[in-house]
Amino acid sequence: MTTIDLLFKNATIITMDAERRILKNAAIAISGNRILAIGNSAELLVECDAERIVDCGGKVLMPGLIDCHGHSGHGLLRTLGTDTSDGWPEACETIYTSGSTEEFWQVDAYLMALERLKFGVTSGMTLFCGGGAVLSGDMVIRVDSPIYGEQHCRAVQAVGSREFLAVGPRRSPFPHRYVHRSQSGDKEISVGLEEYYHTCETLIADWHGQANGKIQIAITTQTYHPSLAEPGSKRHDELAAETRLFYELAERHDLLFTQDGHTTGTIDFARKELGILGSKTLFSHCTDLTEADIAACAETDTHIIHNPSAIASVTGRCPVPELLDAGVNVAIASDGLGPDRSCDLFRHIFYSMRYHRHHFRDPSYLPPGKALEMITIDAAKALGIDEELGSLEVGKKADLILINTQKPHLTPMLMPVHQIANFANGNDVQMVVVDGDILVEDGKVNSVDEPEILARVQRVAEETIDYNNLHSLLVPNKKLWGHSKT
Repeated sequence: MTTIDLLFKNATIITMDAERRILKNAAIAISGNRILAIGNSAELLVECDAERIVDCGGKVLMPGLIDCHGHSGHGLLRTLGTDTSDGWPEACETIYTSGSTEEFWQVDAYLMALERLKFGVTSGMTLFCGGGAVLSGDMVIRVDSPIYGEQHCRAVQAVGSREFLAVGPRRSPFPHRYVHRSQSGDKEISVGLEEYYHTCETLIADWHGQANGKIQIAITTQTYHPSLAEPGSKRHDELAAETRLFYELAERHDLLFTQDGHTTGTIDFARKELGILGSKTLFSHCTDLTEADIAACAETDTHIIHNPSAIASVTGRCPVPELLDAGVNVAIASDGLGPDRSCDLFRHIFYSMRYHRHHFRDPSYLPPGKALEMITIDAAKALGIDEELGSLEVGKKADLILINTQKPHLTPMLMPVHQIANFANGNDVQMVVVDGDILVEDGKVNSVDEPEILARVQRVAEETIDYNNLHSLLVPNKKLWGHSKT
């Protein structure tokens, strides 16, 4: 017999392997952080001597989910400014540049990592802030000092999930004003391109590849819309140089490169004017793309991240079926933790299926199997980790989730893929394994003290609102009740 650490038996396994096999009464054997065997439960029970055996009782095992786009900072601001037309971006600007402490960034990272993990998300990409006017203005990136990114990485490392933290500069003109808050007092600083670059290099040196490779650093820059400057102008040259500088930093360290908020014509423009497309590039939202945008992605193997629950998908449409038909790899992500969205990827794939079917007035678009691919193996491909993760196969790393299907909304389990894609939600996740370690069991997180962290989150959120005098953004709109529109 082969001695192993963990054996799951009597499961229905959605493998997401090359053949997309669905295995009944199956088992998975895990040794260390790798999948050693997948097969019939009775046979593997004879062949393996497991330190622990988990009887799945017919429940569904599938790969850990992968969320390719979210934002730090937003978790502590959820619902803030929801009923105002301009409160959210201004609140982000204030808090992220001058109204937040190191503890703010630490507990925010804990919150997002915990929410993702308990919803079955074992890997995620997080932009370090956001919240600004993506095209006409710029997003706030908290990269004025490495200390904030360090707090984020330490928290995620403690939880035990996988993280790609995307860092980069704000848009010129420089310098930008930031305030470091501490017990010894507030210190105002000015930050230019050199300081942003140094912070990114420091985070790469200190954190890329840490936690047995579970912590990765990625690079992000602001999306450059053609309307911002005339090609050939001095302003165009400045914006292009900023983008290229940090794209080349990503290339030099073999890191992923991502941008948030692409829309009509910006991808084709980025290809022709900036040269930042490629197999290690991910573009998010990507609404109302042109045919040239789609062709540019297909020809360069650039990945698209679709966020169906984001405001961008209300005001525009990401042409997912058209991208897929052109051969572009597309992942579905949460855009969490925005003011009105969570990290429940099951919820987002359901939205996405309805979103595109409504657009085409055709229920055959975005089948359930494809939707699940877009939060597992396709998402893994977007992050460049599909050789190790995204499917349950012998030799791959042991990231998997057990879904409790013994519930009315998941019974009868006749067609597992359809049942999970159409009816499951994040609260159905019963167990989460990352790198061979059981991090969630029966809904309880094993790695950290969740109640203590949630109490800290509540305290820090209230302190932040008090310090920045943002109570007005908590007042509901007068048309909240009894009106069709606020």
